[in-house]
Amino acid sequence: MSNTHAFATLPLSPAFLRNLENMGYQAMTDIQAQSLPPILAGRDLIAQAKTGSGKTAAFGIGILHKLNPSYFAIQGLVLCPTRELADQVADSIRKLARFTSNIKVLTLCGGSPMAPQIASLEHGAHIVVGTPGRMLDHVGRGSVNLSSVQTLVLDEADRMVDMGFYDEITAVVRACPSRRQTLMFSATYPDNIRKASSMFLRDPVEVKVEAIHEASHIEQRFYEIGYEDRNAATAKLLQHFQPVSTLVFCNTKAQCDGLAEELRAQGFSALSLHGDLLQRERDEVLVLFANQSCSVLVATDVAARGLDIQTLDAVINVDVSRDAEVHIHRIGRTGRGEATGLVLNLATPNELKWVKLIEDYQGSPALWYPLDELTPATASPQPAPMATLFMMGGKKDKLRPGDILGALTGEVGLKKEQVGKINVFEFVTYVALDRRIVNQAFARLSTGNIKGRSFKMRLINC
Repeated sequence: MSNTHAFATLPLSPAFLRNLENMGYQAMTDIQAQSLPPILAGRDLIAQAKTGSGKTAAFGIGILHKLNPSYFAIQGLVLCPTRELADQVADSIRKLARFTSNIKVLTLCGGSPMAPQIASLEHGAHIVVGTPGRMLDHVGRGSVNLSSVQTLVLDEADRMVDMGFYDEITAVVRACPSRRQTLMFSATYPDNIRKASSMFLRDPVEVKVEAIHEASHIEQRFYEIGYEDRNAATAKLLQHFQPVSTLVFCNTKAQCDGLAEELRAQGFSALSLHGDLLQRERDEVLVLFANQSCSVLVATDVAARGLDIQTLDAVINVDVSRDAEVHIHRIGRTGRGEATGLVLNLATPNELKWVKLIEDYQGSPALWYPLDELTPATASPQPAPMATLFMMGGKKDKLRPGDILGALTGEVGLKKEQVGKINVFEFVTYVALDRRIVNQAFARLSTGNIKGRSFKMRLINC
């Protein structure tokens, strides 16, 4: 470990440094090493960095370093493009804040009822994380007062602008004090982000962490196909490589739905994710994919933002992205940490010019393989390893993951390894169970109770 990448080189309190060590933070990532010194010095910052680079800890440490816990007002504000990303960011900041007591972090996102958020705000908060539209709603109602904000973070600024939030962001920024620190993080840096940064930031330090991924971690293959062959070629790749968890990118919502439907008809457990889904539907799709009840997620670029799946075996690009940086962002979702990843790219003859842009950006040639050399499938697609138990009960019913795990391993008699992720939301809960025992577990649990109460349940099989 280089000394320059040690957290101890930063002007953080001993308690803060101990907490980072307890969280397993051994050394700063590149984005943290480049951005934390100017952040802690109070400078505005624009950082170009991808998901998974450690940027959340960078701005989280920056917010907490100058926060005064005894002053009960909103001192840190983070705007994110999606509710999923906002939840992840808030969770990370809460863990970073464990070095001191009583720091309250709230999430304010669309798709959740307004009244409980207003009630939580009445009790005060130090840090608020949310989506631009809902944040602006609260500002308009007077339920949020941003006059004490010291640090404003615009996370994944490019996607917030892509999703049409520019006006909302501008209005929220105006509600913050002019004397504040502003940190903007963006995977790409197009002209509209340059324009926003010149309006929102003062003399910012610019930091860029190369988004090129280790070739040794990610195997990337290209296949040339005919114009009508995309869906059939996708199924062929899935059958041949048999990844447990695959993220498939399409350029349009209609394509996502059509491909997911076709894959399901062939026996794959596939779901689609795009901007037309209701928040509740989106939450469910993401839970099922993350807990391995669904093996294939077909998504648009915008919908997949904020999606952080730790174990992703493969990415399939059904369309070549016209933006080489977006392509690099897509493929960086596999091969995380020490894991190896597989990226499979389909390209029609008219898309070869976009492949050339990717080659130039990566500084290495695309490796082409013939599609007809893939071994044809001899068996039906494997089902996803897990299935999900849906319960009509959540945090409002004082349910916790431990309660549910206790009921499953106690009363129902399951082994711990037969239970996967347990996601408890405000009003509902999703429990991933080994597909082989899910029916017997459902039968036993639906006739029993948890914490002395019975809850309505149903099974979700993709």
